[in-house]
Amino acid sequence: MRAVATDPIVAIGTASGRAGIGVLRLSGADLAPVIDGMLGRSLAARHATLVNFLGGDGSVIDRGIAIHFRAPHSYTGEDVLELQAHGGPVVLKMLLSRALELGHDISLRLAEPGEFTQRAFLNDKLDLAQAEAVADLIEANTEAAARSAMASLDGTFSRHVNALVEDLIALRLLVEATLDFPDEEIDFLEQSDARGRLLVLQRELDLLLDRASQGALLRAGLKVVIAGRPNVGKSSLLNALAESEVAIVTDVPGTTRDRIKETIQIEGIALHVVDTAGLRKTDDPVETLGIARTWHEVLAADVILNLRDALNPDTADDLDIVSRLPKGVPCLVIMNKSDLANEDPRVDGERVYLSAKTGDGLDLLRSQLLQIAGWHASGETVFLARERHLIALKAAREHLLRAAIHASNNDRTLELLAEELRLAQHALGQITGIFTADDLLGEIFGRFCIGK
Repeated sequence: MRAVATDPIVAIGTASGRAGIGVLRLSGADLAPVIDGMLGRSLAARHATLVNFLGGDGSVIDRGIAIHFRAPHSYTGEDVLELQAHGGPVVLKMLLSRALELGHDISLRLAEPGEFTQRAFLNDKLDLAQAEAVADLIEANTEAAARSAMASLDGTFSRHVNALVEDLIALRLLVEATLDFPDEEIDFLEQSDARGRLLVLQRELDLLLDRASQGALLRAGLKVVIAGRPNVGKSSLLNALAESEVAIVTDVPGTTRDRIKETIQIEGIALHVVDTAGLRKTDDPVETLGIARTWHEVLAADVILNLRDALNPDTADDLDIVSRLPKGVPCLVIMNKSDLANEDPRVDGERVYLSAKTGDGLDLLRSQLLQIAGWHASGETVFLARERHLIALKAAREHLLRAAIHASNNDRTLELLAEELRLAQHALGQITGIFTADDLLGEIFGRFCIGK
């Protein structure tokens, strides 16, 4: 068990700015000096109490709700005091200053980003996957992402991981027993169907990895960059996908001088669509800067939509743009203005024929984007996994594949089989924080907002 910091901490738990309610949160072993000095009375545990928040001279700073959660029945596992005041920034700063003044003798200090949730993890109130889900729930940009984050926060993802770990431990015991009693006539592995159980583990891990991969897509979304020469309809396509006039559309080449970003949803997947300046040779210094930024966006894209004019496709400029697109990045050639070219909306290989003006063919484009993303509606709850979760699951899968090879060799490589099972368990343990380096914890919680 890692050491838990015991000095009391305090932070404003609500976003900066004006709001109806603002929250000041404290956590630590002894909050009595703050409770007595700021409230002038004791509090019943886990009861909301209407009180005056007092200043140093006894004047009332504000009137609001105070709740005292006694350890270990709190978010952090420590004593927690939550003050709900009016949400003005001046009021909250006055309350924060008063709390720090009263907490001087108990070394009360400002909380670091994510420190409340980090203490919840270190005090075994949450595992690491659940702790990360707190931040994911706050940052969710679609309803589907929020629901998946909540499933992880409830422990659904962790329970699936822990079930795999328990099955791995049971299988490891069988292998170790065989190693400990090599002279026994009974083949423990054959009698317990260890190879069959290993195959079941592999299938369950593959299913979990699929659901986690889908959740990772929900969490991060896709960056989709629209690139092409001027006047092929890039801004019109962005407006059509966003179903809003977010970009100016004119017949004048070079109207779009800088990136325009808009996030849209397709089946709950966030697509961060970037409209860019038209790619052409120009002496205009402002347009030249916009074109340079276009190529910067293209290099960072998850998907490129190479937009062309169906009335005049495959021009020399179009082919020059294609030659400069980065290799290995999925690219769809969008043949826009299909209505003017008398082309039916359709998908023809990597080409999608559509009309941004009429909307015909947009559903085909949406479907192609989901296909490129690897999204499939399985009906199962997906888990808002992070990249480190996917890395751990893939590592565990590789170890189980190697374990299956050793298991097929009967007794000749049992030591290697045991080691691969141990490594698979270690990889899965990294997800929930059983085996996690302290520097990784600092990186994870350091990205949280202050007060959470």
